[in-house]
Amino acid sequence: MRARILGAGIVGLAVAAELRRRGHEVTVIDPAPGSGASFAAAGMLSPSAELWHGEAALLELGRESLALWPDLADALGVPLHATGTLLVGHDAGDRQQVARQVALLERHGAAVEWREEGVALLPDEASVDARAVVAALLDRVPVVPADPGGHHDVTVLATGAWLPPPYSSMVRGVRGEILRLRSDDPPRRTVRGWVYGEPVYLVPRPTGEVVVGATSEEHDAAPVVTAGGVARLLAAARLLWPALDRAELVEAVARDRPGTPDNLPLVGPVADGVVLAAGHYRHGVLLAPLTARLVADHLETGAVRAPLDPRRLLEGAR
Repeated sequence: MRARILGAGIVGLAVAAELRRRGHEVTVIDPAPGSGASFAAAGMLSPSAELWHGEAALLELGRESLALWPDLADALGVPLHATGTLLVGHDAGDRQQVARQVALLERHGAAVEWREEGVALLPDEASVDARAVVAALLDRVPVVPADPGGHHDVTVLATGAWLPPPYSSMVRGVRGEILRLRSDDPPRRTVRGWVYGEPVYLVPRPTGEVVVGATSEEHDAAPVVTAGGVARLLAAARLLWPALDRAELVEAVARDRPGTPDNLPLVGPVADGVVLAAGHYRHGVLLAPLTARLVADHLETGAVRAPLDPRRLLEGAR
């Protein structure tokens, strides 16, 4: 099969790599590979920490994809940091939020270990450097800046927070600001916490880098870093991990997450010869290997995973 993939973020590249592995001919088109949401992503592989009410289907998809990550990371030569996620509450109200999250997770059978009041460990979670994953995929998957033309059996739209007409309304941009710090005393594992009711996460790297995120804002303008966003993230991060007060601020970036009306991704056909791999919102890195497998399975067998079928939103998009 000849497939044309629009978009060279982590999802589009993972789809391309899986199709090439199965022997298909793939052309990936992107004028700026890996520069979208994948560039900003912290790389948390956290299906349980991300769980919210009414999103059980997303939890199961996340667990399924997390199980695929060790083989993918090994194949790409990228370290997988399987040290778990620590849930932490700063004040009494925040500790109650941790307790509510743990109760929700326990109802869904997630592994949770209480450490003390307001502190719980999710031992099965992991993280990966999304930029390193993209770089490794780009070494294996050629990308061209413009469509070279020629015949293709299918076009896969993996363009993140923007989809071309007539599918534009199926995704929306949700701005996220994220910081990168360099610390001589970083946390040993991912920390996800609440500080005065505001969520924040810290994702350490072996190099001493700590990724701090992330704001979330519905908007119509281009994503930009704001003074208020940086101030809120730094204030919360320093309260959760005081050693960051001495850390070097290395980078601040803003990108759009690709949100959907029901917070579920869009993976499957929308027309003859057109397949979506889009709308992953906060879960693009986590769900990349499962998305790649589902797209390839669909192209070979016609199978579609029902919760992700984009045709559920297609009538509204039209």
